[in-house]
Amino acid sequence: MAETKLKKTDVLSDEDAALFEKRESIMLTPENATFSRSEGGLISLDIINAKGEEEHFERVVVLRSFPITDPDDYIAIREPETRKSQRGQEIGLIRNIHDFDESTVALLREELDRRYFTPELYKIYSVKEKFGYSYWEADTSAGKVTFVLNNPSSNIRILEDDRIFIFDIDGNCFQITDPAKLDRNSYRKIEIYL
Repeated sequence: MAETKLKKTDVLSDEDAALFEKRESIMLTPENATFSRSEGGLISLDIINAKGEEEHFERVVVLRSFPITDPDDYIAIREPETRKSQRGQEIGLIRNIHDFDESTVALLREELDRRYFTPELYKIYSVKEKFGYSYWEADTSAGKVTFVLNNPSSNIRILEDDRIFIFDIDGNCFQITDPAKLDRNSYRKIEIYL
């Protein structure tokens, strides 16, 4: 009697079979990872993977695991999203960005600053409530802006170090690094939400 060999697709669904295709995420260090700028101005990566093999990624996505509380720790490096694979798989994790040399830190920080654009709010000109929304006019490090908040009490957050983060309805984030430095009128406009 001939023995039939089962394939993973014979027993598993397509989704479960996809688990076998997942790569092993590794800790990225200067010893096993080299970042560079691609010809198109994106970030490329060369690594020695968990199997000891060299791999090249023409483009990688750089993400913060804790963008507000620990922006320099646990930086995730992923493959880009594609229509076929949807969200790109994680290639590895950088424990701390400063483990790498200055030029690599500058390259990664440039990408992170672009992805996590968070202008600093310097002055609040007006805050008007209308139909359950809060309309703000303010001066920021990116210039004068107008933005809208839905339910300010849930979209204004104060961290332990007193920084304030404001999230508008479009997903933008503004920060006040030192509320004590706001002028008196600006502080009075935000004080009711704190």
